Amino acid sequence: MNILIVDDEIALLEALQQTIASEGHQVDIAANGGDGRDLAASRHYDLLILDWMLPGCSGLELCKQLRVQGDRTPVLFLTAKDTLDDRVMGLDAGADDYIVKPFELRELLARVRALLRRSQPVAPSMSSTEPSRPPINPEIELDRSSRLAYRNHRAIELSEKETDLLVYFLENRGQMLSHQQIYTALWGSENSPNSNVLAALIRLLRRKITLKHEDQLIHTVYGKGYRFGSKLDRSYSPEPTGLER
Repeated sequence: MNILIVDDEIALLEALQQTIASEGHQVDIAANGGDGRDLAASRHYDLLILDWMLPGCSGLELCKQLRVQGDRTPVLFLTAKDTLDDRVMGLDAGADDYIVKPFELRELLARVRALLRRSQPVAPSMSSTEPSRPPINPEIELDRSSRLAYRNHRAIELSEKETDLLVYFLENRGQMLSHQQIYTALWGSENSPNSNVLAALIRLLRRKITLKHEDQLIHTVYGKGYRFGSKLDRSYSPEPTGLER
């Protein structure tokens, strides 16, 4: 796999290059945002590892530019920013994951492996005695135990909270679910997080389960909540007064 790392801490940059390359990957490095942007534009990468604060062009700005251009390469942020608002800002910018400095190298490698698996198609196992599991229809299926969703014969790796959210949506297809209902289902009535967290979680799940050529499944009902469903879902029954994105 081809990986680009952009970080202005030279000692850390070189250590990361050596460690990740030892896993069998081709690793390019850049010490500022401008060089990182040029490399990302001129070569194909399977993963970008970006420091948040960079000279020339921040990792946040670089990620936003790539997403505006339609580049869906997975992005892992390295950052010393660890507040909830900072994490939400990074996810909203289009990041797929983040890790807070200082971090353990083995945790970084685990996150790198997870992001690379997520971006690659899953080949059916030839040794299994059971047939592969294609989706029943082009919409969505979920294997909760493995945290894998399936849509149009592609596997989508989900986080624990993304899995919980998709389970709740699937159990309530076609129904308008209020923000409070979702909060309670995912976090309980007494542990609800900041409202931005749900919005960020919805954006991440939408991005993973819906490609450009696919119908949207998660619909916003402005001022009320969300509805999950599609034209092929028989239980989907839009409300005539609901405004949806």
